[in-house]
Amino acid sequence: MSLVRRCSRTACGRPAVATLTYVYADSTAVLGPLATYAEPHCYDLCAEHSERLTAPRGWDVVRLTDGSGPSRPSGDDLEALANAVREAARPHDRAAEAGRGPAQGGPGSGGETRRGHLRVLRSPDS
Repeated sequence: MSLVRRCSRTACGRPAVATLTYVYADSTAVLGPLATYAEPHCYDLCAEHSERLTAPRGWDVVRLTDGSGPSRPSGDDLEALANAVREAARPHDRAAEAGRGPAQGGPGSGGETRRGHLRVLRSPDS
């Protein structure tokens, strides 16, 4: 039987989703994902109270994310991926510009072209 931890705020009975820790030496409040275990000097907060959190004057608030939510690639990520695919599809052009002749990789590469950590494998019939 698992117990749901509740928000530490007075009179709030909502389930906790985040844990707040104060780092007094650095004047910093750290709000992160719900801790695995309840700690005596940490405060569990519900979604509403974690969003509305403010720190004392002169203090910093650091909000950590757990990365569990789905992340969508940005336009820059998609453009970089498309450029990498286009680049990999044209290995002969770049090798000829560099004065190396056709890009065939190293000896015995079997039609393999390497460029950094990417490589293009050619089918045997091409």
